Amino acid sequence: MNELPDAALDEPRLRLIVDSYWRLTGKPLLEIVPDAARELALALWQAPRAIVAHGTGVDPVFFYGNRLALQLFEMSFAEFTRLPSRLSAEAPARAERARLLQEVTAHGYVDNYAGMRIASSGRRFLIDNGTVWNLVDVAGVCHGQAATFSAR
Repeated sequence: MNELPDAALDEPRLRLIVDSYWRLTGKPLLEIVPDAARELALALWQAPRAIVAHGTGVDPVFFYGNRLALQLFEMSFAEFTRLPSRLSAEAPARAERARLLQEVTAHGYVDNYAGMRIASSGRRFLIDNGTVWNLVDVAGVCHGQAATFSAR
């Protein structure tokens, strides 16, 4: 889980995560955003906060989770990127999560989000101080949503 998997080197999607965060929030996701693809992938992978992203399908599946996210969810990159994002929350919390994502869709992003999530082992953890945002490219096309958060 600590080594950057080759599948996490999708530069266009990684740039979309970083750039859309900046465009929507006016804040940098990373202290320094490297120009080179591999350095960008490493910076996101090693970020001090969890970072996750999913696509736009009917039942969106995660396409990215950094090292901290994978540790929290107790999954490999391959396992995590097969997970429908709704399953990151327990059934009772899914309605609240869906409401949050509708708010993000309408407003671009939401700050200071907190909620309970569940690891593959069944262990629950609280995500805290989260930001959830739309993955919108420069043409205004939405490619999914992403989140960054701390956990306890």
